[in-house]
Amino acid sequence: MPAVVSSPIPPVLDQLRDQPDAAEYELPGLLTRLAAVPDPRKPRGVRHGLVYVLALAACAVLTGATSLLAISEWAADAPSAVLDRIGARRCPLTGIRPVPCETTIRRTLARLDADALDRADGKSLRGAARADGRKIHLLAALDHTSRLVLAQLDVGDKTNEITCFQPLLDNLADLADTVVTSDAMHTQREHAQYLASRGAHYIVIVKENQKKLRKQLKALPWQRIPLQSRIRESGHGRGEIRRIKACTVNNLLFPGARQAVQLKRRRLHRKSGKVSIKTVYAATSLSAEQATPAQLANMIRSHWQIEALHHMRDTTFAEDASQLRTGNAPRTMATWRNLAIGALRIAGTQNVAAALRANSRDPKRPLALLGLTGSRTGHHTTTPKPWRASLSCSGANAGPLCLSTVTKVSNRRIFARFFRYRAPCSGRCHATSSKIQQDWAGIGPQ
Repeated sequence: MPAVVSSPIPPVLDQLRDQPDAAEYELPGLLTRLAAVPDPRKPRGVRHGLVYVLALAACAVLTGATSLLAISEWAADAPSAVLDRIGARRCPLTGIRPVPCETTIRRTLARLDADALDRADGKSLRGAARADGRKIHLLAALDHTSRLVLAQLDVGDKTNEITCFQPLLDNLADLADTVVTSDAMHTQREHAQYLASRGAHYIVIVKENQKKLRKQLKALPWQRIPLQSRIRESGHGRGEIRRIKACTVNNLLFPGARQAVQLKRRRLHRKSGKVSIKTVYAATSLSAEQATPAQLANMIRSHWQIEALHHMRDTTFAEDASQLRTGNAPRTMATWRNLAIGALRIAGTQNVAAALRANSRDPKRPLALLGLTGSRTGHHTTTPKPWRASLSCSGANAGPLCLSTVTKVSNRRIFARFFRYRAPCSGRCHATSSKIQQDWAGIGPQ
C-alpha cells in the first residue's frame, strides 16, 4: 500500500496528483489490454476472436455468472448492441453475431496464458483442482487503498508461497516508497532484502516460524514503554480494543528493521461473554519519523482486507464451490472475479451482491463498469472487413448449401466460404453487393 500521508516518504499517489490528467486516447482500454494476451489457438478454424471471448467472460462475471455454462448462457442472451461493443463479428449476409458456446469458452480459457492475463496472501480454490487432483492455490497482491488486486500468481505443487513472493512482486513495475504487508509466512530475511533493493518498506508479523526474532521482540522492556495508541471498534457481534506500543531498535535479527511493535488485542464476544487477549509482535523498516504507532496499527489492520476479498469471492461468487478442473480455467475465472470486484469498488459499490443482481437486469451495465461504452479508440483487431452484402432465397428447389461469409482478403481477391446447413433453404441463394453480383443458382447441393 502507499506510504501514509504524514510520512516524509513521497507516496506514489501524491506524485501522480501533480501530473496533468491523461487524455482518453492515452489510456489503454480493456479491449486493448486483452489484445496483448497471446492466443493459444491455431489460426486455422478460429471463429471467435480471443478478445471477444475474454470480454464476454468479463462482462458475464459482472452479472453474477459463476460458471462457464452461465457465461455462455449470458452471451447467448446478450443483445446485438452489447456484442458489437466487445468485438462481435457480424455475418454480412445474415446479420447474425455468433457467440461462443460453453465448450469453446472452456477450451480457450483452459489453454490461455494465465500469467499474461493477470500481470500477498495465498488463496486456495477448494472446489477447483487440476485433472490430477491438485488444488489450485493462488498468491495475490492487494492495494490497501483501492482494494484492487494488482498481481496474482499460481503456486505450483512443488513449491509454496515463500518462493513465489518475489516473482509475484516482479510483476509490479514500481514499488518505490510503498509499504508492503504480508502474512507471517513471508517474514523472511530474503524478502526484506528484496524489498529494500526495490526501494520499498515492510511491516512483517513475527510468529513461531522466526523463533529467535520473536524471542528477541518479547524480551524488549515493553512494561517500561508507555501506551502510544488505543483503538476501540465493534462489529460482527464482538467488541475489540487494540493497544499498541512501538520502540526504535538497531540490532534486531532482521534486515533493515527500524522499529519493533507490540499489539495487544482484547476481544469480547457479546453473545457468549467470552474474552480473549492476544499479543502480536511485528517489525518494520519505517522509522518513528515516517510512521506513528497509530499509523502502524492501521496498516496492520488493513492487511486483513485480503481476507475480506477471499470471503467475497467464496460467498458472492461461489468460488469454493466451483468444480473447474481444466487447465488454467480455474485461475482465469479467479482473475475475472477480481476484475469484477475491482470494477465495482472503483464505481463506489458497497453491496457487491446487489450490484451483480442489478447488472444481470441490464446487459449494458457491465459495459459501463468496464469502460466499453465509449469509442473503441486504440482497439486493434485483425478481423477482415466484410463486404456489405444481402442474402435472398427464391425458387422451388431446396438445397443444403448456404453462403456463410463473403470476406475481403485483398483489394482484388474475394474469398467465399461455404458450409453445410442442416435446415434446407427455401430455394436458390443469391448474393448481391456493391462489389460483386453472382448467381449461385448453378451451384447445386453437395
